[in-house]
Amino acid sequence: MDFAHEHFFWGLGAGVLLGIIGMLFLLTRLWDARREVARLRRHLSDKLELEADATNRLKADLQELRSQNENLRMKVANLSQMPDRKHQRDLEIYARAERYMVAQSPGFPAVWEQAKRAAVGELETEEQGNSLPRRVFNALLNRPPRSADRDQEREAEA
Repeated sequence: MDFAHEHFFWGLGAGVLLGIIGMLFLLTRLWDARREVARLRRHLSDKLELEADATNRLKADLQELRSQNENLRMKVANLSQMPDRKHQRDLEIYARAERYMVAQSPGFPAVWEQAKRAAVGELETEEQGNSLPRRVFNALLNRPPRSADRDQEREAEA
């Protein structure tokens, strides 16, 4: 038997050759995929390290800001205990209460007391750090409080 003239052996040889070529392509794709997975793992590891560092920095900044906030709150509380500041605070309470009373219903003592309590509540929330202080912005912008504007308008009308 001559194997060179048999069609079966030619087909078998061609199939084996194509199979070997296919296996080579498959192995190269497998190696490429493994390299890509390794690269992606390194990338993910680097990204997680960077995010962990950023999170740690943010936590440290947050802790620092909390301690600064507490220190400032304590300073405000200490400064508000000074006699000079108490008078200024009382004056601010009366100015706010008067503005509220004039705006709502002038001439009623019950409304005056309600306005005074509302003004005290506003100042306490400002001193606790729950809202921005109005008098600081008035002082920074060098403009008089709104009650002074109303007084000037009343004098101009009279």
